[in-house]
Amino acid sequence: MTIGSHLEEFHDLPVHRFPTSVKDPQGAADLPAPESVAWAVAVDSYDSEEAWEEAFARFLASVDTEKVRALVVGAWSDAYDNGPEEIVAALVAAKDRLPSLRALFLGDIVMEECEISWINQGDVSPLLHAFPELEEFGVRGGQGLVFPPLRHERLRRLTVETGGMPVAAVRGVAGSDLPALVELDLWLGTSEYGGDSEVSDLAPILAGTRLPALKHLALRNSEMQDDICAALAAAPVVARLDVLDVSMGVLTDEGATALLTGQPLTHLTTLDLHHNYLSAAIRDRLRDSLEAEGVQVDVDADDAESDEEEDGTVWRFVAVGE
Repeated sequence: MTIGSHLEEFHDLPVHRFPTSVKDPQGAADLPAPESVAWAVAVDSYDSEEAWEEAFARFLASVDTEKVRALVVGAWSDAYDNGPEEIVAALVAAKDRLPSLRALFLGDIVMEECEISWINQGDVSPLLHAFPELEEFGVRGGQGLVFPPLRHERLRRLTVETGGMPVAAVRGVAGSDLPALVELDLWLGTSEYGGDSEVSDLAPILAGTRLPALKHLALRNSEMQDDICAALAAAPVVARLDVLDVSMGVLTDEGATALLTGQPLTHLTTLDLHHNYLSAAIRDRLRDSLEAEGVQVDVDADDAESDEEEDGTVWRFVAVGE
């Protein structure tokens, strides 16, 4: 699976792409109300006629940005070669123009523009420091991603989508103080694309000591999904979750059995394991054990595929890699 379509909704708002034709307020008459949509600002990934910062300057000049609630950063020029440092700087410089901003997504880039593991990222912490009222932050792309430990008082939802999340970024998220965070979604990826973390790097999250408001935990799209599930089987954080998501990865009967034989999961509203390599027997056990208790269980194998070599070696793949 690859990411083939842009965000259609963000922060419970429909996404509206800021048009290339609008240059000033006179050309903005037909645009939606500033607070009614999540504004997407993007340029062509290949041979763009303008830089992203120029498109953003047009946006600032044309829209009443004091009312803007959500902003989506789409493709920038040659994202496979260039990071978003100048974009981050432009956003930080415009912080006083965006006093109502509550949600920001960096890198809504699809496969035709740049594969997820080719997207160059950088240090995203200046954005979180510049916008202390943010409630939702998302970033796509793990190459060069920097996320140092930080504190943010208001953030309720954090999403990091990668084909391989660097260990330093994993440790940075795990070591952050995010007292209001309700939902955490990490796509940990594979070693082939830079995902070099281990389960031990998630220890502060699993211990439940860093994120007191957490109710929705997704640790997914990982080649170490069995190890994650084994750790979750005894992790203190699980007892206060409503949603546990270990989907999109290389989950086998070993990991699912660890979950089934570990701590109770009947308090959950949702257990998501879609895209997996489970046997029919284990799928039935999961449903029989949990659905009767009111837990919504997704064990759909989805498009998970494996390859077996002549020597018996079996290769299994995460949902989103390259």
